[in-house]
Amino acid sequence: MKLHWAACVAATIALAALTPLAPAAADEFTPAQKQELGPIIRDYLVGHPEVLREAIEALDKHDKEAAQAEREKAVSDRAGPLFSSPFQANVGNPDGNATLVEFFDYNCHYCKGALPDIAKLMKDDPNLRVVLKDFPVLGPGSVEAARVASAARNQLPGDRFWAFHAKLLAMRGQIGKAEALSVAKEMGLDMDRLAKDMDSPQIESGLQDIMGMADALQINGTPSFVVGQEVVVGAVGYDQLKDKIDAVHKCGHSVC
Repeated sequence: MKLHWAACVAATIALAALTPLAPAAADEFTPAQKQELGPIIRDYLVGHPEVLREAIEALDKHDKEAAQAEREKAVSDRAGPLFSSPFQANVGNPDGNATLVEFFDYNCHYCKGALPDIAKLMKDDPNLRVVLKDFPVLGPGSVEAARVASAARNQLPGDRFWAFHAKLLAMRGQIGKAEALSVAKEMGLDMDRLAKDMDSPQIESGLQDIMGMADALQINGTPSFVVGQEVVVGAVGYDQLKDKIDAVHKCGHSVC
């Protein structure tokens, strides 16, 4: 009975040390009791290291769930500018009843890898609206490309911007201002107007708005997606995104 009690105490104190949600069990004992329990706790944990592993796994699960809950609240609080803003590109079906938001960087290797998935999702789902948000986090070249792309949106609505976006994102090597301008010229944009629009303070304002939104959603890498009220971090692939989009069509949430 004493050993069982000591084991419970050891596990409780171990959990208390690992998670802020557990009660501060050690504070309930006198100094003499703590001194007596020290070797017992050590021996128990050495003999049962799985207790620490289970506690760490539980803490990790709790932290992920808490972070996702905070993200979902941020999505709800910022739904207006997140899903409908002048500082984004809207492709696919503008009246679609499910929306996929992508935060991307033109120099992101994983964004390049996700490009065929996004294209296939739009092809396979005529009721899908895709929102593209420039999130240039990979250096000055990314910021320059985002400025050009943001200005190009003024001349390239819907599917035409998707063609620009796909061409630029699919380019090899480092992408910056020169590469983005070459794609714009190839697509027949008014280059004088483009240069003027690039200098507009609205471009900088739009990029800063997206940066602030990403911060609120705890997004710090690309690609990252929003489906329903869920934030999905990373290039998770066609199947996972499709499952979440299908659920939004069915019940309005990424998981029914």
